[in-house]
Amino acid sequence: MKPLFHPSIDNVAVESILHALSDPVRVAIFTRIAASQCPATCSAFQNIVRHPVPKSTLSQHFKVLREAGLIRAERKGVEMHNTSRSAEIEARFPGLLASILSAYALQSKTAVRQKVSKSQTAATRQ
Repeated sequence: MKPLFHPSIDNVAVESILHALSDPVRVAIFTRIAASQCPATCSAFQNIVRHPVPKSTLSQHFKVLREAGLIRAERKGVEMHNTSRSAEIEARFPGLLASILSAYALQSKTAVRQKVSKSQTAATRQ
């Protein structure tokens, strides 16, 4: 099998991190991996968003996260075990990931509140 590419922490760029986390599925994946205490397999993320994500699409998302330097992947049999490189990134770019993930959480809460408000408004109109 072809070896997996993991950039050295010195080659991780802010632009790559921002690009990788610009996709809602990838930021959801990374958030869960970063919060986990143990490696996560790719298949655990098929239902990370409202609709199931095809395996081929998940593979692409993990590749982008890995090549941006956000995660480290290790093959174990037929599965890929993914861990966060948050500590390394924090040392290189202090506060960057915390700011991005905090903004994502705030945005998600706001979106949920707006959906609830719209559904309540629609229900009162009926």
